[in-house]
Amino acid sequence: MAARKALFLDVSDRKRPPNFELDLEGWQLDRVTDLDSAKDLLRENDYYVGLVKLDWPSINDRDEIEDFFHQDQFTAWIALTTPELMRDHAFRRMLYENFYDYFTLPLEENSSYLRACLGHAYGISRLRKLEDKQLSHLDEFHMVGASPSIMEIFKQIRKVATAEAPVLITGESGTGKELIARAVHQRSSRHKGPFIAVNCGSLPDTLIASELFGYEKGAFTGAYKRKIGRLEAANEGTIFLDEIGDLPLEMQVHLLRFLQEQTLERLGSNDSIRVNSRVIAATNIDLEEAVSNGDFREDLYYRLNVLTVKVPALRERDGDIELLARFFFQKFRSEQGCHVRGFTQQALAAMAIYEWPGNVRELINRVRRAMVMSDNRLITPADLGLDDNLYSSGQQVTLEDARNTAEKQAIRQGLELSHDNVSKAARMLGVSRVTLYRLMDKYQIR
Repeated sequence: MAARKALFLDVSDRKRPPNFELDLEGWQLDRVTDLDSAKDLLRENDYYVGLVKLDWPSINDRDEIEDFFHQDQFTAWIALTTPELMRDHAFRRMLYENFYDYFTLPLEENSSYLRACLGHAYGISRLRKLEDKQLSHLDEFHMVGASPSIMEIFKQIRKVATAEAPVLITGESGTGKELIARAVHQRSSRHKGPFIAVNCGSLPDTLIASELFGYEKGAFTGAYKRKIGRLEAANEGTIFLDEIGDLPLEMQVHLLRFLQEQTLERLGSNDSIRVNSRVIAATNIDLEEAVSNGDFREDLYYRLNVLTVKVPALRERDGDIELLARFFFQKFRSEQGCHVRGFTQQALAAMAIYEWPGNVRELINRVRRAMVMSDNRLITPADLGLDDNLYSSGQQVTLEDARNTAEKQAIRQGLELSHDNVSKAARMLGVSRVTLYRLMDKYQIR
């Protein structure tokens, strides 16, 4: 079997003779001694794993080397260091934030453990890259999802895109109704025309008419020149009317006329202007109930409700929550480098059972906030604001959850009894020191 490649970065003290050699059976180590060379090799090759020999006091620019590991999001790094350096708080922080694992020198009998650790890190890093590559490929509609409910939405988009009739998109706030409207437009025969979005709920009543229909010069105080309205701007394209249920009754009459005649009059003019645009409306309220209450015109409702797309809430999209969380994590990580490397299993479990009243919009906000504010290498339920969710949801706790809780408590007790001596705690718990460090990393125990 061909040797697996690893990058070996040796930034140890230049004043000492280069007497450190590392020979690991089954591994091809590409050795460099400075950060610029390491960056060049990382650009030219796919290194799933890297080794770095650190002699922290000899590093002139600590920030530079820490930034290097902070920005390299795809290589799993393993550090080779000294017991003395482990007493340095800044060094320990750099290790747990950026490294897969570490070994203290001299290696001696630990060389076999190092080979095993390299293999594990290689496998995990390779899986992460494959997953990131999969997540980077958006669906044809620029939407992420694989659940049966979202697959049904994709199917409906393909169907309604071929028609010219009005479309009514319904669903809770934050479910992505505008994304669906844009997808319908992009797959329609009008895709070369404009897509004009209007939020009916955000416009003051006094401005809705002028925004939708436009006005002529002198139509009212402050109308110094003619302005084209949103409906007219969407000619040969699509007009998207979001939160249509918030449109005042007096404006509903004018919109109904536009739908019936495909003409409009700018404010201050009696001339009819023919406009060829398709109307897509969206709402997060029950329009049938609004009609019954007299808050929405029945004739306008039936004009809009020719083709309907009902968007599922995020809690109804089985399996999509983790997919979306990982997608947005990857997106924001590439936009703004961050030290966080992913999610703990507990965070994924907490997200899976959370109700998500704010749907995808809330998921985006929680993930983005956690990436900025977390002090951990992996995002925890607490970072997401979901730390009480696992046990306050009213749902049955799984054996795995209970086992994780017991394991975490045992580790904390062992560290307390050993006065934070990791070696003693490992012996008390009956595990190796490396295993204990791995469990401490898993549960974010410092």
